[in-house]
Parts: sequence; structure tokens; C-alpha cells
Amino acid sequence: MFELENTQYTYLFLLPIVVWVSYLLYTRWRKKKQAEIADAQLYHSINPNRSNRKPVIKQLFKFLGMVSLVIALINPKVGTRLETITRKGVDVVFAIDVSKSMLAEDIAPSRIEKAKQILSKAIDELVNDRVGIIVYAGKAYAQLPLTTDYTSAKMFLRSINTDMVPTQGTDIGNAVEMALDYFESGTKQNRVLFIISDGENHEEGALEACEIASENGIIINAVGLGTIQGAPMPIKRNGIVKGYKKDAEGNIVVTKMDPEMLQQIALSTNGRFIDGARTNETIEFIKEALLKMEKVESETELFTDYEDQFQWFLGLAFFFFLVDFVTPNRKTLWLRKIKLFG
Repeated sequence: MFELENTQYTYLFLLPIVVWVSYLLYTRWRKKKQAEIADAQLYHSINPNRSNRKPVIKQLFKFLGMVSLVIALINPKVGTRLETITRKGVDVVFAIDVSKSMLAEDIAPSRIEKAKQILSKAIDELVNDRVGIIVYAGKAYAQLPLTTDYTSAKMFLRSINTDMVPTQGTDIGNAVEMALDYFESGTKQNRVLFIISDGENHEEGALEACEIASENGIIINAVGLGTIQGAPMPIKRNGIVKGYKKDAEGNIVVTKMDPEMLQQIALSTNGRFIDGARTNETIEFIKEALLKMEKVESETELFTDYEDQFQWFLGLAFFFFLVDFVTPNRKTLWLRKIKLFG
């Protein structure tokens, strides 16, 4: 197992790429200018020992050296010992609506992006809690099982979009039913499900599924996204709006948040509902809901000792820069004098 200590420096990988591209552009410009003055044969006659490959090889060593330096700065760490850790926390599952109605932009930047922002910040607030993610539209899919690996949770979160569920529609009941499979049997006091949705439900059975969830000790809280006035569903290509979804009669479809449906779902399990338009208020709502839950001990196997690996990449950087320094631009004539086969 490994982790990256300083991920905030990953943007520095752009630096060696910029240097390499600049070198290629400079080389092309220099060759063009040389061709305007004299032909290649004349340049070779003037400087017969000049190597055409050595400058490229030296630049490659510079590139590898800079990449190694950036990796050393990020400092990858490798786990060396696996231990069973006893945690005391809550099992929390987030069910995110990824139907096409979540593309509506009545809240900025869009309902689906707002949902991802809320979930990302909510994960940052978790301590010792296990988190799971479900995505649903016309059908629910398990995106991430219960885990304490918050880094992986945020990685899976980034990949969520409205194209990942092939069956369109909105079936909140199916998402609740899938959440039942997430929680361990026999432990009923620390289970909570957050449904993040605009509340539109196109299938029957949502309230029935919530009743079963309540019987199994699962509290459902709902986060509503969207406005009562609603908004059209944009059709985008490469991030550009090409039009809006229309019905069979050619009228633009307007999707509206249904707070009443979400309130009914929450109340059926003694949970609460909140309008998720304000991110900070929503995060506080999630934190308060988790604080009210009883913490239960659970055992998790984790890598507890991580060893720094930056020194290896620092050594590689020094090696590449040293080889670049000692490598001449001229041809290595003494190598040509060696005759291995007589």
C-alpha cells in the first residue's frame, strides 16, 4: 500500500513538460535559421565532431531529472505494516441521483456538480466513520462499499456523472434497497443514509423501501438540489450547450425539485430534510446528523507504518543531472577506436 504525502505539488509535473516542449520548439527554430544561412553539409564540414543525438540525450536526462525531483517533492510513501485497528464510528452511505435531471443548472454550477461538492466536503469531515457511495437513476449501482479509505472515496466521487447509469429514470426506492445490503446485520444503532437528489421519483415503492429501512434501524436524511421553479436539462457536447431536452411534442422539459417527496422519505425513518443550495449549511446538517448517531466499534485492517521514498527519487534526480553534466555535446571519438571483433 502506498500514499502520496504532498499531492498539492502534482501541478509541478507541468514544468518538465514545458521545458521539453520549449526545447523542441527552440531546436526547430535553430535548424530553420541554420538552413537559411548554409546547408547541412557545410555545417558538418565546419564541425565534423558535433553530435546530433547527444543534445537530445542530454535534454532527456534533464527531463527525467526534473520529473524525479517533482516525485521526491510529492514524497510517495509505502506501507510496511498491516494492523487491525479498532474504530468507533458510524456507517454512513450516500446515495447520489445521477439521472439526467441532475444536469439542470438552476443551482450553480449544476445539480450533479453541487452534489459532488457537498459529498467531497462531507467526506473531509468524517473521522473513524465508514463511508459508502451508491449512484442511481432508473436503477441503483454500488459505487463504493463501506470503507474508511477516504482517499479512495474521493477518487470514486470524481468519476461520478450522469452517463454512468444506462437505465434512465429515477428510482429512489431501489437506492434505498441497495443501502440495506451495505449495512451489517445485527447492528442497528449506527446506520445512516443520505439521499442527495432533486426529489423527482419516477418509480413506485420508495416509501415502502423506506419503511423496511426504518425497521432495520436505518435513518434516512435527504438533501434536495434544485429549485421549485425548475430549469431545463441541457444537452452538452464538449462542455458546450447544444440544446435542451424536449418531450414528444417538442416542448422543452423543465425539471423541478420535489421537496415534498424528499421530506416524506426522511420523515418515514425519523430523518430530516434540507435544501442543499447552500453548501456550508448542508455540511453542518450532515455533521449534526452524524453526531446524533451512536458510535459503534468496528475492526479495520490498515497499513499503520509508512516509510518515505523521496530519497530514492532525489538520488535518481542527482544521477540524471550528473550524467547530463558529464555527457559532452561532441561525438565520443574514443569509442569508435575500440574494435571488439578485430
